[in-house]
Amino acid sequence: MTQPISVIAKSLVRERMRTGLSLAEIARRAGIAKSTLSQLESGNGNPSLETLWSLCVALDIPFARLLEPQQPITQVIRRGEGTKVIAEQANYEAILLAACPPGARRDIYMLAAQPGADRISHPHPPGSVEHIVITQGRAVVGLTDAPEELGEGDYICYPADRPHIFKALEPDTFALMVAEQN
Repeated sequence: MTQPISVIAKSLVRERMRTGLSLAEIARRAGIAKSTLSQLESGNGNPSLETLWSLCVALDIPFARLLEPQQPITQVIRRGEGTKVIAEQANYEAILLAACPPGARRDIYMLAAQPGADRISHPHPPGSVEHIVITQGRAVVGLTDAPEELGEGDYICYPADRPHIFKALEPDTFALMVAEQN
């Protein structure tokens, strides 16, 4: 599935209005051009994972809030389906499985990665924590200054408000990630 730009566009407008900040101020805080944000809010463009994360930090929202479609009471997402965002600088993609409900700050993702460029993540908002379980393959995961090698079934939890890494060591490495923001 491709990026749901129409959902992202509506979410960006909704969240910017919620903050009461101008288009220029959100763009400045996110470190992107005002014209880029304007295009995204209009439903145009192909935003990278990094751009969307920067906007989430500027808006002080969990990443999944940008990708929240209407949720049925029962939801099934088959492997390979779901709302997908692809990293620009690594062979890494995140598929949103469950956005957190209003008032909660927890999202669930299926990660798919290939060996090659590492996925280095900048610190998320203070108090953020990530939980990862490797479901297939092997990866180096955790804080950039103290990562751990994990195999199938291994779990790690680390403070995501510090720089962190996900580096696939085998082709078709998959992981389940729960991201919490306090």
